[in-house]
Amino acid sequence: MKCITLTVDAIIPYEGKIVLIKRKNEPFKGFYALPGGIVEYGERVEDALLREVEEETGLEGKIYKLVGVYSDPNRDPRGHFVSICYVVLPSGGELRAGSDAREVALFLLDSLPSLAFDHEKMIRDAEAMIRGILPKV
Repeated sequence: MKCITLTVDAIIPYEGKIVLIKRKNEPFKGFYALPGGIVEYGERVEDALLREVEEETGLEGKIYKLVGVYSDPNRDPRGHFVSICYVVLPSGGELRAGSDAREVALFLLDSLPSLAFDHEKMIRDAEAMIRGILPKV
């Protein structure tokens, strides 16, 4: 029996930019991506999201809003991964790469690099709410 894997992704506005991690592992090794990961058995989605944010970026955060659920069976080459994406507002910690992130970087919403998975779609889907949070430049 094949199973679906549940994951979470975070869009984090920080210092007028978006936090992205450079992936240390396949798939998409070396590509930038949103911080996130797999929800562990018995873990609430919200707890998994904040755990992954802290593990990968060093930031503590608070969930701001749900962006959406991304369930295309082909969004991840490892199999059928369904992701729940949220906007997370940083509330503490120090920005640094950790866990399976090779590095962490900040990008302007209008100058994003090529992204792993369907993360560009997630960011575009959240663009109106992100622009409402980011300072006007």
